[in-house]
Amino acid sequence: MSMVQPGMAQSGMAQSGIERADIAFEVNGAAVRVSVPPVRRLSQVLRDELRLTGTKVGCDAGDCGACTVLVDGDPVCACLVPAASVLGASVTTVEGLANGRLSALQASFLEHGAAQCGICTPGLLIAATALLERNPTPSEAETQEALGGVLCRCTGYRKIVAAVMQASRHMNGIDLRLPDVGHAVGASPIRLDGVPKVNGTEKFGGDSFPADALSVLVVRSPHYHAGFSFGDLDAWVKAHPGIAGVFTAADIPGRNCFGVIGPFADQPALAEGFVRLRGEAVALVAGEREAILDLDLTDFPITWTELPHVLQPREAKAEGAELIHSHRPANLLTSGYVERGDPEEALAGAAATVSGAIETSFVEHAYIEPEAGYAYMDGDTLVVVACTQAPYMDRDDTAKVLGLPVEKVRIVPTATGGGFGSKLDVSLQPLIGLVAMKTGRPAALAYTRNESMMSTTKRHPAEMKATIGADADGRITGMVFEGDFNTGAYASWGPTVANRVPVHASGPYATPNYRATGYAIHTNGPIAGAFRGFGVPQATIMQETLYDELAGKLGMDRLDFRLTNCLRDGCETVTGQRLESGVGIGECLEQLQPHWARALAEAEAFNAAATGKKRGVGVASCWYGCGNTSLPNPSTIKVGISASGDVVLHQGAVDIGQGSNTVITQICADALGLPLDKFKLKSADTAITPDAGKTSASRQTFVTGKAAEKAGRALREKILRFANVSEQATIALDGANLSIREGDAARRIDLAGLKADADGLVFVAEETYDPPTLPLDAKGQGKPYAVYGYGAQIAELEVDLKLGTVKLIKITAAHDVGRAINPVLVEGQIEGGIAQGIGMALMEEYIPGRTENLHDYLIPTIGDVPPVEHILVEVPDPEGPFGAKGLGEHVLIPTAPAILNAIRHATGVLVTKVPATPSRILAAIREKEARR
Repeated sequence: MSMVQPGMAQSGMAQSGIERADIAFEVNGAAVRVSVPPVRRLSQVLRDELRLTGTKVGCDAGDCGACTVLVDGDPVCACLVPAASVLGASVTTVEGLANGRLSALQASFLEHGAAQCGICTPGLLIAATALLERNPTPSEAETQEALGGVLCRCTGYRKIVAAVMQASRHMNGIDLRLPDVGHAVGASPIRLDGVPKVNGTEKFGGDSFPADALSVLVVRSPHYHAGFSFGDLDAWVKAHPGIAGVFTAADIPGRNCFGVIGPFADQPALAEGFVRLRGEAVALVAGEREAILDLDLTDFPITWTELPHVLQPREAKAEGAELIHSHRPANLLTSGYVERGDPEEALAGAAATVSGAIETSFVEHAYIEPEAGYAYMDGDTLVVVACTQAPYMDRDDTAKVLGLPVEKVRIVPTATGGGFGSKLDVSLQPLIGLVAMKTGRPAALAYTRNESMMSTTKRHPAEMKATIGADADGRITGMVFEGDFNTGAYASWGPTVANRVPVHASGPYATPNYRATGYAIHTNGPIAGAFRGFGVPQATIMQETLYDELAGKLGMDRLDFRLTNCLRDGCETVTGQRLESGVGIGECLEQLQPHWARALAEAEAFNAAATGKKRGVGVASCWYGCGNTSLPNPSTIKVGISASGDVVLHQGAVDIGQGSNTVITQICADALGLPLDKFKLKSADTAITPDAGKTSASRQTFVTGKAAEKAGRALREKILRFANVSEQATIALDGANLSIREGDAARRIDLAGLKADADGLVFVAEETYDPPTLPLDAKGQGKPYAVYGYGAQIAELEVDLKLGTVKLIKITAAHDVGRAINPVLVEGQIEGGIAQGIGMALMEEYIPGRTENLHDYLIPTIGDVPPVEHILVEVPDPEGPFGAKGLGEHVLIPTAPAILNAIRHATGVLVTKVPATPSRILAAIREKEARR
């Protein structure tokens, strides 16, 4: 039995008894004076005392660089600088980079699409500013060295490097003019929400806490499985001045259970009597901000009793293993299954077969913005202002936990500093909502990096095995796949992964005889949820590495083997879905052929001369169904024209950096026939925007974009009918006048003279789109998705045979996007996905209790991402808006298997435990040598 351990709650540095000091210094050219403890972090002083929230906090440990500022011209991490050390100094934050206009560097960031979610952008701009003041025309190596201390999880860094190197070209600012009418789709205007990302005014989850808000700490379990009991909580509160109260599961007025998939919901907001995983929340402490900053929780009255735990699926499935949830036998959450033809017979008769097994690890999302937000009561309505990917899902779960009607909960998303799937699950929303309800005060909470990484969802580790066979002509005849996916202590998106994997495990290839099963297994490990691909990246590693081996057995070129087997228009998938049109994987592979030939020739020449290092080339493909699997997946968009002549777009798709605010507006603009510069965006807010669904599964451009296209066309039709003209007419806005012209005839409508609705709109249309899918039957046959995206990538690398280290040389990526609505944003998504795929392949391995920070958990830095050549393939799909398909998930999927195949090409060995760290590569090489 033990008391709570230090570090198991969100808490600042213990500062009890530290006296304040008056500290005078200069910020952005203005003299300031603050009264704070001398050891208070400069980042806290800037944000909390001076309200300069452009300086971001991602780790409080100097690992991420998001808080970089200039102190007397030198870049430093503000989270590591005590306030006393800036006495008399000059500090520059992102807000001080330009006076009322954009600096050349900020303009270059916008032009290049170098800011995606924007949470790391201020730190990068500051670090780059220091570089450019010393060297206005830096090389790529100099740029990478100067920016190496700032992490970005979205962009893949390549556009950042280009923006810094080319900043001098933007001394006169940037042309903010938007595309002409009818030409928005296919153009690359800067992000419509881009300027706040580069000037420091964008508000993320922790940037606008009310001054009178109570600060909230979460007491969390230090154990994987344990019982607990509380001591005298009232006495503890009385002994700590400034503490407003402690709240436990007993205070929750509703149903203490949430989950993203209703029938599987199983997670308590606050644990009741026992915990199932390390980091699980058991209590909340609310108090005044200064009291919370000074609070030391080592004396918090809780007693723990450790219980047995299991962390691996093989242990959880073992006979006699304790059930993590009593109603789920064998710790099986659920399974997915697809069967077609007779795979055993096909494999028995195949000219060549290969079998293998691959194991992958937990992968941390590592967005630079930890979860943050605040809640308050607006009359009898609870308002939660926080980062999220799914406002309507947050609303429903928060209402259930707190016992409120859904109409009495309002979710207002802030800017979201990266999500990648983890911010689909509720985290702090019901917690801060509970405190606000119980105290009547606003309640604010920002997770520390440690508790974010400890308590939030991860990519599912997988233990997979498969066999694939082909005939003598190199055509696939059959495949069998089976995978155990460690879903952790609670369900989260485990059912989605278990069902999506069997549909996709064949890859984008014709596979007439097939069986695949995916199992989601409970353990006491971290909760595994959604992460860019929902299990498909893991399954693709298994399938694509076997494809290389099978091509070798057949004596075929690896790229040719894939071209021989890839899906084409008219093919049927493993679920029996006939793909009538829009299948672009063949064109992606064909576009790679000259790059493949060049890379192989260069590798052969290099290897003929080198000894200690060998070069390898790998290729892998992907496909991905856009949206939910065989489930309703609607989005609704409302657009109207106001009496003052604005086009008001109620756009509820949360932009987490992928660009939906811009792309969906581009689609609507061309459908309506009015220019982008007339649009005013009303972003996601459950009180004012229709439900555009969650930002996940590469659905927003396709599904919400289609709804926006429909709404734009419907609004146009209403206007034309009102004016009694044909579809050939053009419309234009001139102030509060709407002009309609057809041939020589013209008409002007005074919008101010028309009756406006409650939103101030005189013309309005609201449309919903739900992709046409069909359920899967008992054998997984049906139409799970209306649209698929496709892609293929080549990885070129060198392996040091003595050290086991990998140096990436180049990634060439061909992706079928249907129609590139905004090519610069498409390129950014490709580069960002590739960077995350590099991490998954080579370095990222979340180990509970060991890698709960950004120092021990490694993600790619600016020096780890090689040049990326993107080839945009546009094979339109009739379902997509202007033919567009989703992209966000697809771009990560082929990267890891292409890298693993390239390592095998270089060394002759396949690393079967991912990531392929130097030690694992060396072990595989030595094992091969020992077999000789």
